[in-house]
Amino acid sequence: MKSVLWQVREFDEIDSTNTYVANLAREGAAEGLVARADFQTAGRGRLDRSWEAPRGVSLLTSILLRPSLPANRRHLVASAVALSARTALVRLSGLQPGLKWPNDLVVNDRKLGGLLAEVIGDGEAFVVGIGINLQWPGPEGVGGTCVKDEIGVTITPQAMLDLLLSELDKRRTLLDTPEGLEELQRELLGALDTIGRHVRVERANDTLHGVATTVNDDGLLLLETDEGLVEVVFGDIVHLRATEPS
Repeated sequence: MKSVLWQVREFDEIDSTNTYVANLAREGAAEGLVARADFQTAGRGRLDRSWEAPRGVSLLTSILLRPSLPANRRHLVASAVALSARTALVRLSGLQPGLKWPNDLVVNDRKLGGLLAEVIGDGEAFVVGIGINLQWPGPEGVGGTCVKDEIGVTITPQAMLDLLLSELDKRRTLLDTPEGLEELQRELLGALDTIGRHVRVERANDTLHGVATTVNDDGLLLLETDEGLVEVVFGDIVHLRATEPS
């Protein structure tokens, strides 16, 4: 596949970049459509949680991709975006966040960014939204951080998006072949801070505790618990320190 023709639409204010791109995706918009906003009035995170940041201090963007890949490998679409953002941050500032399964960028267990991926139709399109704290760590009490607080570097949202898309262009072709998917999976495993950690998994109806051993090819977290190995499909992950009670 040739390089993606990125079509970036900039907004001073929008309800949600994910909603905007998803609506156009359903109407047949081409791969490469990107929406970036300085401010969102109805930004969304996982589980339909609201998210609102001050104007212009975070990268708030959503990207339309149309790879054709098996249903069990769809998690790698969001992973490609997360890994591209991670590399872009290294190139721009030297800061190298880890990834927390399933969808966060973290620095020393503090949240730097998050992703929200939506599948359109039966997998004919994917909208991946990503928010990265560049100059603001998030509201008090949520355990967030930002690039400026970590290393004193100010990155503009535009600069962050430009380099993220450049890195994503390199990874986009990997979604088209079995060999490319394996390469992405290996890069993902190498970037995950969750692997090898004692974690608490908070799910809708229960809570699990154990050691995260890996993420399998289907994107499921494998958790070694007192009752044996458990495949975790979804849940909020809390990284625990050795001295922290579970």
